[in-house]
Amino acid sequence: MAGLVLVDTNVLVYAHDSAEPEKQARAIDLLEALRDAGAGALSVQSLAEFFWACTRRRRPLLSLADAGTQVERFALGWPVYDLTAAIVIEALSGVRRHRLPYWDAQLWATARLNQVHVVLSEDFADGSRLGGVRFLNPFAPRFDLGALLGPRR
Repeated sequence: MAGLVLVDTNVLVYAHDSAEPEKQARAIDLLEALRDAGAGALSVQSLAEFFWACTRRRRPLLSLADAGTQVERFALGWPVYDLTAAIVIEALSGVRRHRLPYWDAQLWATARLNQVHVVLSEDFADGSRLGGVRFLNPFAPRFDLGALLGPRR
């Protein structure tokens, strides 16, 4: 595999959501495989959204302390792309030109400006391409992690 894969918030959240056991198992397997292959990357946006999504519910997926620990583990163990003014400006372009919702546009802009060619998310049309970035839904039946990662050494 050439380059890193940007992982969206929904994958991180599903790894902790026992109400969705199939997606939880898929998310855990995916995150472990990306970590082991050194192929996964995250955005600051995804870390923040993960913390919020896991702690905001009446019955949260994680305690504040556990969610904070998970964010720290991701931040220390994965490449994390910062949010920059250039990313915000590119995201605005994605909203105007491609009619993306802002937060999706910001994820796309993060990938595009950091030359990450694949984003794993269920929030985009599976297999779609936009400005050099391909979106794959890791929860789609046809998703093939082996093909994404390529031959292992």
